[in-house]
Amino acid sequence: MVAVAILAAGRGTRMKSDLPKVLHELGSASLVERVLESSLSLKPLRRLVIVGYRGDLVKETLAEVDKAEPTLEFVEQKQQLGTGHAIQQLLPHLEGFTGDLLVLNGDVPLLRPETLEQLMELHKQNQNEATILTAHLPNPQGYGRVFCNSHNVVKQIVEHRDCTKAQRQNHRINAGVYCFNWPALAKILPELKADNDQQEYYLTDTVKYLKPVMAVDVDDFQEIIGVNNRKHLAQAYEILQVRVKDKWMAAGVTMIDPDSTTIDDRVVLEPDAVIEPQTHLRGNTFIGSGSRIGPGTSIENSHIGKDVKVLYSVVSDSAVADGSSIGPYAHLRGHAEVGANCRVGNFVELKNTKMGDRAAAAHLSYLGDATLGEKVNIGAGTITANYDGTNKHPTKRGSRSKTGSNSVLVAPVTLGEDVNVAAGSIVTEDVPDDSLVIARSRQTVKPGWRLKESSSSAED
Repeated sequence: MVAVAILAAGRGTRMKSDLPKVLHELGSASLVERVLESSLSLKPLRRLVIVGYRGDLVKETLAEVDKAEPTLEFVEQKQQLGTGHAIQQLLPHLEGFTGDLLVLNGDVPLLRPETLEQLMELHKQNQNEATILTAHLPNPQGYGRVFCNSHNVVKQIVEHRDCTKAQRQNHRINAGVYCFNWPALAKILPELKADNDQQEYYLTDTVKYLKPVMAVDVDDFQEIIGVNNRKHLAQAYEILQVRVKDKWMAAGVTMIDPDSTTIDDRVVLEPDAVIEPQTHLRGNTFIGSGSRIGPGTSIENSHIGKDVKVLYSVVSDSAVADGSSIGPYAHLRGHAEVGANCRVGNFVELKNTKMGDRAAAAHLSYLGDATLGEKVNIGAGTITANYDGTNKHPTKRGSRSKTGSNSVLVAPVTLGEDVNVAAGSIVTEDVPDDSLVIARSRQTVKPGWRLKESSSSAED
């Protein structure tokens, strides 16, 4: 049995923010969300988040993330008196628990699940009372040092501020990730003392009383980098981006200029997709094989099919089927659905609109709350007037219908199949199949007519 505890009580004053540090976002997820996700492969029996500063906001945010299967428990640390004090708050919550406790920091978001699995495996194999994750840093400034024998049995952990000059020459640092036998830890937690420079209760002091305690070195020290300020947050994002891009390029995705591109780790790319420069893929986005995305494109929470081209455009919360072309300078939002082999061209906006296969809106149009059948053609300047000042209304277009340039479809309105709308029309009533609709004033021409000049405007 495994319980996971996340330390998430601190404010993070160096972030210079009213937002709790653990709620700052790294890509498409907060720091603490990423820490929680890293432990899911362990299938923990209990998941406890220790909160303090603006704890209600942390609870509210994580409850929203966890709402599909609410299993998180929240433990309040009213005063932040160190890591040992934080874990002391678990004593009444884990009374009677006989398994292992994995302790993670809410501001260390780059841990791989495989690393935690390795830590847990060694802990169980050796029947340790405690196992800690360690790393060898090129510059260990600010980190507690871990001193071990030749068998990786921990003899001492000393916080950086308490180290002697000689002790600081040791580059093996404490990553702040621990696995404890909970019954053994629970016995000694009440005995912790704040006899140190910070007058805090250190969780690391427990190694003096637990045996055996072993260290596990992480292969990639970047995994244990903590986020304490905005610079650290940017550095963590850079590390995450390198991981993501390396993964997809190894899987057969072409990236023309990886340094100018950002891709969330929730994005899924198929082989032979091409990602052009200055392209940004966010959230739960899927890009199909053979599609060419960018340059200058932003796609978020959207599904892009195979062999799609998206150029200098913005797509959010939408779907584009195989073989379609989007842009340049198109905007798809609000659950737009574009069928197969469609064209959505220059300066076209789709909002909550469904386009049937082989439909086209080539330029300068707004289609909101509309449903278009197959092979519909939208002339330049066509718009759906879908808002009456209070409510939104739908527009329906049958297959093979066409609108001339500068047409306005005033919703709610339905046009049947094979309907042609004359250029410049303002359509306010339903139109049956196989019809031509002309809804504009008759042109009047008055030969020889011009404005008469007034005497005051005559030249001197």
